[in-house]
Amino acid sequence: MTAIKHALQRDIFTPNDERLLSIVNVCKAGKKKRNCFLCATVTTERPVQVNVVKVKKSDKGDFYKRQTAWGLRDLAVVDAKDAVKENPEFDLHFDKVYKWVASSTVEKNTFISCIWKLNQRYLRKKIDFINVSSQLLEESVPSGENQSVTGGDEESVDEYQELNAREEQDIEIMMEGCEYAISNAEAFAEKLSRELQVLDGANIQSIMASEKQVNILMKLLDEALKEVDQIELKLSSYEEMLQSVKEQMDQISESNHLIHLSNTNNVKLLSEIEFLVNHMDLAKGHIKALQEGDLTSSRGIEACTNAADALLQCMNVALRPGHDMLQAVKQQQQRFGDLREQFARRLASHLNSVFVHQGHDQSSTLAQHSAELTLPNHHPFHRDLLRYAKLMEWLKNTDYGKYEGLTKNYMDYLSRLYEREIKDFFEVAKIKMTGTTREGKKFGLHGSSGKLTGSTSSLNKLSVQSSGSRRSQSSSLLDMGNMSASDLDVADRTKFDKIFEQVLSELEPLCLAEQDFISKFFKLQQHQSISGTTTNEAEEMDGGTLSRSYTSGVPQTISSEKDMIRQMMTKIFRCIEPELNNLIALGDKIDSFNSLYMLVKMSHHVWTAQNVDPASFLSTTLGNVLVTVKRNFDKCISNQMKQMDEVKISKKSKVGILPFVAEFEEFAALAESIFKNAERRGDLDKAYTKLIRAVFVSVEKVANESQKTPRDVVMMENFHHIFATLSRLKISCLEAEKKEAKQKYTDHLQSYVIYSLGQPLEKLNHFFEGVEARVAQGIREEEVSYQLAFNKQELRKVIKEYPGKEVKKGLDNLYKKVDKHLCEEENLLQVVWHSMQDEFIRQYKHFEGLIARCYPGSGITMEFTIQDILDYCSSIAQSH
Repeated sequence: MTAIKHALQRDIFTPNDERLLSIVNVCKAGKKKRNCFLCATVTTERPVQVNVVKVKKSDKGDFYKRQTAWGLRDLAVVDAKDAVKENPEFDLHFDKVYKWVASSTVEKNTFISCIWKLNQRYLRKKIDFINVSSQLLEESVPSGENQSVTGGDEESVDEYQELNAREEQDIEIMMEGCEYAISNAEAFAEKLSRELQVLDGANIQSIMASEKQVNILMKLLDEALKEVDQIELKLSSYEEMLQSVKEQMDQISESNHLIHLSNTNNVKLLSEIEFLVNHMDLAKGHIKALQEGDLTSSRGIEACTNAADALLQCMNVALRPGHDMLQAVKQQQQRFGDLREQFARRLASHLNSVFVHQGHDQSSTLAQHSAELTLPNHHPFHRDLLRYAKLMEWLKNTDYGKYEGLTKNYMDYLSRLYEREIKDFFEVAKIKMTGTTREGKKFGLHGSSGKLTGSTSSLNKLSVQSSGSRRSQSSSLLDMGNMSASDLDVADRTKFDKIFEQVLSELEPLCLAEQDFISKFFKLQQHQSISGTTTNEAEEMDGGTLSRSYTSGVPQTISSEKDMIRQMMTKIFRCIEPELNNLIALGDKIDSFNSLYMLVKMSHHVWTAQNVDPASFLSTTLGNVLVTVKRNFDKCISNQMKQMDEVKISKKSKVGILPFVAEFEEFAALAESIFKNAERRGDLDKAYTKLIRAVFVSVEKVANESQKTPRDVVMMENFHHIFATLSRLKISCLEAEKKEAKQKYTDHLQSYVIYSLGQPLEKLNHFFEGVEARVAQGIREEEVSYQLAFNKQELRKVIKEYPGKEVKKGLDNLYKKVDKHLCEEENLLQVVWHSMQDEFIRQYKHFEGLIARCYPGSGITMEFTIQDILDYCSSIAQSH
């Protein structure tokens, strides 16, 4: 194999400036065995290129030729088939897979190892070696016959260096000195050898001549070594001395550190002591104020307030870690706790006494207001108590149990006081509304308390009376408590309105002042909720305690402070809402129209209260009462509609203006005067709509049931009255109903006129109705006179039956009949008579037109003229 390798290097690779590094004898797998060689080569020129060359023996001779070459950089995979067992097969993956079988496993392994080394040395490319023993890849120098080739050649490649410029220059100078260097290389080599020998001899002589100098230098070196030893001995002694000094300095440093640490500890201890003394020392003056301070004078209260604040600061000081373990601190905290408990007990006792005395003192002033519709003023009491506001805040923060107890006692005492004052106040209001206590009995007032008993009496059914007066014809549909609206006048209603307004005006500042006082005195924020767990609904305070929960001894609020204010106000003023409801019931019993006044006044006060605070006690209470007032108002409207439905008319007398129509006029006029610029105008508009529709329906119902008065007259008069009322009052929401009333009045007026005029010229009407019927059947108008029943002679007979005197008599009877049908109150007689005159003239012209068309040239005319009709109507109207 070595001979073949040298032959391949000489014949194939040297001419191409390549060196052969490894060779393996292979044949293709699976085919007829035709041997060839795979060679690993590198170029001698830089950059180095690594190739795998396939060489095979020529068919014509014994020489070898280069068949195929692949660059090593194109190699992707080397597959040795089996890394454990010996297997001569292997694959090389270039552009395709080449399968080979080596002549021996050793050659295969040597070739693969060479490929791996060339890859590592020149390419650093990732070639996958699969099924190859790791030991084979880890060998740095391959074994076998290729060692000299791979190792020696690689070293020669590594040892080769280019001549630098100076070396090239020296060689050129040397070669110029020997002209025959190129032509006779052997002579040039001999000359170089002789010169080298001369130089070697000169070097040896120089070395021998410098031996003495070397000996002298050695002696000097020995002396220097001795001096160094002495210096080392001195340095050792110095080091021992410095070590002793170092130890002493370390001791001094440690001592200084201990002294500094002691001083630091003393400073810190002094700081802690000063902190405790400054923050946990309560002045003797403060202690005396807490134990014996005067809680009745302003100066004493101020001193107690300052002392309480100082005590709270001492108790709330933020102690540092370890302070609470000091015995002195524990004793001081115990002393503070005793002082707090003692002062809290003394403060609570004093304030309870103040609450009790306030109830007694205020009761003495009730007699002064018993005859006046005013409530006592609590401002002086509030002013005196507000001096304790800061102390109450202190009590709330330090002892919530006593704070809560004071709150409960305040509500108990003040609720009884306000209950007496408010009941007496409402008693005066009821007396002023009814006139005297004796008169108030018929409204259900019994006893000195003036409370309402019983319920509103039922409405009495009305019957239309036969007298001429409208007011005598109709009993009031609003007959509440056996009193008719006719017995009441505007002065009584105005008086009630003023009293009711005064009641609300007195209650409103009273509630607002008390709510403001509670907020300031008990330190409850009206517009800000305090932290804590809130619930959806505030619990009732009838139990006498505020809603609180306790966790680890610390109170946590269930509801906001705003809700607590409302709860306290509800407990203190629990009698306001029932008293207002009683007063409203009395006013409604006196006159159901009073509900209109109350609705307007109550709506205004609710609107005012909600603008201040929508969730306040006053706003909530007035809102609840407003619901009752609105219910009474709706009841008033419903009762009127019910009475309209139940109205009965007399069969013997004419109907005229129905009672509920007149009452609607009264209601609308009163309501418009009351609700002018009112906030709840929408409620009245809804009531108007309901009432007017009920009036329309009831008018038609009565008109259909009327026997004495024609239906058209009932409809005409009442809808004329409704139209006049709506036109006068100008109610915007009833514009459509006003137009409808006018239309109904016009339609029924026309219907009544046509129906009435059919009777005075009855035969003439029947005659011409027959003529029109014949024309309608298709007979020409000029041929009607040839009909037997409608010839000229028959026409003359009918016309002769109605001379001027007879027509006047018929019109006179018609006037009397119309006068009997119409009522005097509405004053429509002349309107109806004028309409009848116009209708009669229209009929007259219609008859003349028929005569001219159906009886042309006959010369037949009526016995009277249009001027005669005008004269007849005028004289009849004047005579009556």
